[in-house]
This record gives sequence, structure tokens and C-alpha cells, in this order.
Amino acid sequence: MARFAIRHLTAILIVLAVAGWAIFYLPGTPSWTVVQLKQAIDARNGDDAARFVDFQKVVVNAGNEMVEDRAGGGDVVTQLIGKGAVQLFSGPMAALLQSWAVRKVDDGARQVQMPAAAVAGAILMLHRDGDTAYTRWRDHKGRVWEVRMAREQGQWQIVEVKNVKQLLDQLQRESGNNAAAPLPDGSATPPDASPPE
Repeated sequence: MARFAIRHLTAILIVLAVAGWAIFYLPGTPSWTVVQLKQAIDARNGDDAARFVDFQKVVVNAGNEMVEDRAGGGDVVTQLIGKGAVQLFSGPMAALLQSWAVRKVDDGARQVQMPAAAVAGAILMLHRDGDTAYTRWRDHKGRVWEVRMAREQGQWQIVEVKNVKQLLDQLQRESGNNAAAPLPDGSATPPDASPPE
């Protein structure tokens, strides 16, 4: 046994280093969170998947992005009123979005699936800066995705999805529901969403 260990010392040290990295470092990374999110979605566990998304922050960031796009960056009064409306409605909208997302994951809906290639691309393009991280990739349909994450209390969560209007428009088309309710800034809510019970 000792002779085997001496002969293969380098290989043993590499295996121990990789195992230590996988046990102590990897679980605390945003990449690991992306992998866990995919596993929860694949397992159709909506509640588990939802814990990796801060829906309140996603809604506020998306609303602010749409208000700025609508105001064209120049109309300060419109931006202030719009951002105030976003803050006012962000709680109910976050609850609505979370309920919708959990239901879609539980149902195995195609709209919320994460293809393995997209996950690999997201992880490869992941940039981390302390307690924040972002990733940007292009999916097979040519859409550009930019997702921002933050670590709070030791847990990484998605806090922003850029170009969310593109996502909402596509979700609406895929669901075939063209009766989405408008938000105060004129954008659409997620398709076939129903208020939380």
C-alpha cells in the first residue's frame, strides 16, 4: 500500500485537491447555484427552484429598466413617477411572478426549462466580483440573456434579468395568451398568471 501511495503521490494529491475544492469551495459559488437551479427545474420542484431567485428584486429591476426605456432616459418626471409605481406594485407583482414560476416548474413547462448548453454557456461566461456575479450568453434562438446574481446571507440568488421585456413578450407568445394585464408602465404581466391564493 505504501509503495502504491509513493508511486502515485502526484495523482493522489491532485485527487485530494479536486475533492477539497468540490467540497469546500464549489458549493459557495454562483456557478453551483446555476447547477442547483437547473436540477430543481429538471426535478419539477418549483419551490426549490424559487429559492434561487429574489423575485422582489427581479421585478423592481425589470420595472425600472422598462420605465427608463419608455422615458428614453430624458424625461426625469416620467422616470420618477414610473419608478414610484414600480415600487408600489413590486410586492404583488413579485408574488404573482413567483406563483407563476413555481407552477410552471412543477408542470414541467417548456418556457422555464434550462437546456444543458445554456447552463454550460452561462457558467463559462460567468463573471464574479465579490458578492455579485453576472453572466451573458446567446441562446439557440439568437436571444441575448444577461442575468445578474448577488450573494446575501451566504446564498446566491438571481436578482436581475436584463431585457426582461423580450422574455415577457416571448412567454406571452408561447403561452398563446394575448390578454396579459398591463402594468402601470404599460408592459405586460407574465402570461396566464393568476393571483396567489
